[in-house]
Amino acid sequence: MDIEQNQAELIDNFVKQASVQKGTALGSVILEATSHPSLFAFSEILAVPTVAELEGTENSVYLKVLQLFAHGTWSDYRSNCSSLPQLVPDQVLKLKQLTVLTLAETNKVLPYDELMMELDVMNVRELEDFLINECMYAGIVRGKLDQLRRCFEIQFAAGRDLRPGQLGSMIQTLSNWLGSSDNLLVSIQEKIKWADTMSELDKKHRKEVEARVEEVKKSVSVKKLQTVSRPKLSSEGSRISTLNLVE
Repeated sequence: MDIEQNQAELIDNFVKQASVQKGTALGSVILEATSHPSLFAFSEILAVPTVAELEGTENSVYLKVLQLFAHGTWSDYRSNCSSLPQLVPDQVLKLKQLTVLTLAETNKVLPYDELMMELDVMNVRELEDFLINECMYAGIVRGKLDQLRRCFEIQFAAGRDLRPGQLGSMIQTLSNWLGSSDNLLVSIQEKIKWADTMSELDKKHRKEVEARVEEVKKSVSVKKLQTVSRPKLSSEGSRISTLNLVE
């Protein structure tokens, strides 16, 4: 089962659970969702009315936790840990995985030093083990570990939930890409048209050359035929003509 289909089924399951729970009962659902090893998207759960209703209540901390996993990073948690519940080990792992995805959104070459700082990792060996075992094997990223340059070259990274205000930026990026694609398409069409024109000119030139060659061949053939058809005097005829001249 591919990661996209698995995600969809998990999200649907947690959305159904959250829809029939309220208040503190939602805490267990959110804990399970944010700890699940195969779930990396949470915006649909955030959109559930019963979850949104946690805002401003004594149970709003559960909403903050879910928002952290939807949009935040491990650094965000460390900066606000005093106002958030302590995370269980599975949540810590999940949030660090999500942090790698966030970093991959803006840079496809991630320096080891930056990763160690963002993930609170002490050495390169621990970092590489995390990237291999918890990120690449999990299927959320693909890439190459470059020990010489001390960086992680990302070839693929799963997308995260859109942060508030990020949709406009994404639309603008897609619009720019579409404009660039249109310009590229026009340029390709112009090159194809030029190539077709050159091809037609080349065909026309070949035909002219072939026609000229045929004319030359015909001319040479006619000259050869004329040479072969010219009458030759025999030796006897030459001798008689000479006697006639003497007489």
